[in-house]
Amino acid sequence: MESNEKIVEILNDLVQINNDRIEGYERAAQETEDSDLKSLFHQMAEKSHMLKSQLGSEVVKRGGKPTESTTASGKVFRVWMDFKAALTGKNRKLILRSCEFGEDAAQDTYKSALESSDKLPADIVQLVSDQKSKLREDHDHVKALRDSVLA
Repeated sequence: MESNEKIVEILNDLVQINNDRIEGYERAAQETEDSDLKSLFHQMAEKSHMLKSQLGSEVVKRGGKPTESTTASGKVFRVWMDFKAALTGKNRKLILRSCEFGEDAAQDTYKSALESSDKLPADIVQLVSDQKSKLREDHDHVKALRDSVLA
């Protein structure tokens, strides 16, 4: 039973970071005036809804309950607060810089989960690894957009 509890805990950490992404990107889509960013942010939020659903199914299979909360402490909390603060200026580069910082936090959370792979069954390691790769694509896209904005 302890093994299942640890798996549920790790999976719920990933659910939380996806909840953070959903909240952050939904907010970003409302705040930006750039139609290309609105579309991108909606796609990223939708991707996190899909990833969250996959993770939630695994939590339920193991007798747990998927969390609905977002992270509320430490680095990730500061990331999203910085993100929201940057949005008020509607500055494209600042928005994208904050998004990249948030994507870095998501990558760190997935990396931590994979570092616990000795506690996870192979199918969960594969799921987490696949999701991390999908989120890495978002990170790289945001970074490329940020780098393309002139000072």
